[in-house]
Amino acid sequence: MVSPPPIRPPASRSTSFSHSQHQPSTPSRLNQSHAPGPSPHDQIHSPPLDGSTDHPVSPLNPFNSDQRANLAESSNGTTPNTSPLRPRHWRNYSTYNCTQSEGNSCEHGHWSPKIRPTTPTSPSSTLEGEPNRSFGGRYARAQSIQGGPNRLLGDAIGDTVFGDGRIFTQPNRDSTDENRKDGSWSRSWSRWWGVEGDDKNKIGQPMSTTRWLASTHGVKNKRRDLVAALTMASFYIPMSLSYAANLGHIPPINGLYSFVFNPFIYALLGSCPQMVVGPEAAGSLLLGAVVKTSISSGNSWDDDGDMHARIAGVVTGMAGAVIFVAGLTRLGFLDSVLSRQFLRGFISAIGFVILVDQLIPEMGLVHLAKHSGDVSHRSSMDKLVFLIENAKHAHGLTCAVAFGSFVVIMVCRELKRRLQPRFPSVAYVPDRFTVVVLSAVFTWLFSWHKKGLEILGDVRSSSGSPFPFRFPFIPSHMQHVREAMSTSFLIALLGFFESSVAAKSLGGGEGKKADGLQGMSLSANRELVALGVANMIGGCFMALPAFGGYGRSKVNAATGGKTPMSSILLSIITIICILFLLPYFYYLPKAVLSSMISVVAYSLIEEAPHDIAFFIHIRAYPELILMSLIFLATIFYSLPLGIALGIGLSLLSVIRHATKPRIQILGKVPGQETQFENAESDPERVEFVEGCLIVKIPEPLTFANTGDLKSRLRRLELYGTTAAHPALPRVRAPEHNSNIIFDIHGVTSLDGSGAMVLAEIVDNYVANGTRVFFCRCPKEGTKVWRLFEESGIMERCGGRKHFLKSVEEALRAAEMERMSEFFERNPGEGGA
Repeated sequence: MVSPPPIRPPASRSTSFSHSQHQPSTPSRLNQSHAPGPSPHDQIHSPPLDGSTDHPVSPLNPFNSDQRANLAESSNGTTPNTSPLRPRHWRNYSTYNCTQSEGNSCEHGHWSPKIRPTTPTSPSSTLEGEPNRSFGGRYARAQSIQGGPNRLLGDAIGDTVFGDGRIFTQPNRDSTDENRKDGSWSRSWSRWWGVEGDDKNKIGQPMSTTRWLASTHGVKNKRRDLVAALTMASFYIPMSLSYAANLGHIPPINGLYSFVFNPFIYALLGSCPQMVVGPEAAGSLLLGAVVKTSISSGNSWDDDGDMHARIAGVVTGMAGAVIFVAGLTRLGFLDSVLSRQFLRGFISAIGFVILVDQLIPEMGLVHLAKHSGDVSHRSSMDKLVFLIENAKHAHGLTCAVAFGSFVVIMVCRELKRRLQPRFPSVAYVPDRFTVVVLSAVFTWLFSWHKKGLEILGDVRSSSGSPFPFRFPFIPSHMQHVREAMSTSFLIALLGFFESSVAAKSLGGGEGKKADGLQGMSLSANRELVALGVANMIGGCFMALPAFGGYGRSKVNAATGGKTPMSSILLSIITIICILFLLPYFYYLPKAVLSSMISVVAYSLIEEAPHDIAFFIHIRAYPELILMSLIFLATIFYSLPLGIALGIGLSLLSVIRHATKPRIQILGKVPGQETQFENAESDPERVEFVEGCLIVKIPEPLTFANTGDLKSRLRRLELYGTTAAHPALPRVRAPEHNSNIIFDIHGVTSLDGSGAMVLAEIVDNYVANGTRVFFCRCPKEGTKVWRLFEESGIMERCGGRKHFLKSVEEALRAAEMERMSEFFERNPGEGGA
């Protein structure tokens, strides 16, 4: 038996809480170099270390001692325990105390972050304009009033609706009503809108649309936003007509509604100023799949545009409701649920499906497809076979217009990509708008519509009203709700994922600097709320599902858009277009709209080769297999099967990762007293401790990962590794398991199921005569510590003396208990 290392007596500690116990014997200059600097309202310096009461006059301290005393007395008054020369942040520190378990004084100095406020402070407790010197934390700026919204609605909904800082704050009794209003309501609204600081030129204080427009929009910004809105309108208004008519199978005007309501609502509620909300190819295609399902089941007819528009309203409203509820319940992390390989495989499959779908109208085979068993409702492979077999029946003029437009747009797209780094103004060239206008003019001028070229025709609402309102969730629509439930959920998930990517790239996420309004901070939960409200309102007007698009938002940023005003102007331009310009879309060829969608489909596919090459390079074959399965299932069978397969495999992967325990057996590094490392990763570098099994739990314990914890611990006891098969004979000797030491530094949270399983494990060990120790535990008073006490784990394993600070202390305690038990059983062995 290796003799235990000598136990060092703990250093003597004083139980006094005086400030002298906290000061080092040799004062350092850290407090001078790192203390919060003076503010314009408070130029008083801290007292010198030598105890003198006068300070030299300097540019940073332009007051003599009498002036400083008068200033201190006139600002807040002098308290009995506060020197008038002491600055305000020293007075704040006098309200702090340092506590530690068992009544011992703390071992840190004045500027340690371990100090805790005795009472929370409110925003109004400091003078207006004084910089915040708080250490932060939940109650650094505000304090909830009993009975406030968070008590009624819960933290999830209360924080989302009213901001992370509480709106309802404890007012300062010494402040006026005006100061209380500015210190609580205005700042809370600013935090809700993501603007930090006390600058009144920023959003909020109070938050109203008129004040926001007046305070954040100069003439230069308005001009830039107008140019950006006009540029986006020239690109995406024709695109929305294409999405509605060719992908969503609804009246074209319903695609315009997505640019009327959704950008306007998001501009008021969203947290990314430059992101523009609108319809996307994937969401429009999924909506079209629901329309096709309704036609196939006999719930609507192929030419019933009004019913198709109502189905679109149901799908859009349900997608908005799903994402809105997710925002209220703070599920902003959902954009990380779907794996990269699923998204790449699914989006590439959508691009392929769109390309094949658009080839039918681009070749003028729409009528032939309807008379050939309704090919448009079959799989992509069936459509591809149909195109190959009937290529000889293609309409020549339609093919020329469609493929010519596609080539022109692709050439302009490539030229823009190459020239924009040197000539940024090339982004303003409206190439797609030019193609649309010229094609409509040529069709009217040369009467192409009389030669077999299909045109858009009259673009109007089926009800006669320019903006018809129909609430989507009525009893007569319940059959469509059942059909659209899963698709609406996927539209919401994919839309939020693309919106989060666009918002992070534009709003300063992922290590990038924001280029819009300074001070705006992104909030995933607020994005969910904004997108949900926008789509629920859009659903009432039977619009396409609309989310933030990366390409569209980059166009907005590249053409000068800096603030949400560009989205509002885009909505206004679309309203003008609906009211006055719809007759001019009469001669627009449908083949041109299909070619514009084909360009979007190509952009969805073009990133796939890069990801495939990367996965091959790193030999990530499971990811490649998942991508291939989703892609093949989508194009060979149907879009819903690809959706179900992808989501199912992604969720299985997440569940498998969450439920797998990651416990480790630790070994001691030779020559190091306090260093212990994973014995399974490098067994030659460490040595096992005789008579002890040291187990590290590096993760929170919940119901998900504690189900298999007992069997994993059993493998460590028998084999010294979790990788061994349980059918193998025992390798590790039983005497090496007489002491079990759990390193629970990584157990930052513990739920009831985890505490129950851990209590059962401790009971089994104690019943078998095994000593159980816990080290590196969470602090006393935390939820984990409370569960250890209330579940009886602490009492079962031997009380607080079995909860130690480090592994080496646990080893010493185990050896001491072993020796004590030996001498109790053999009293004669202890004689001299």
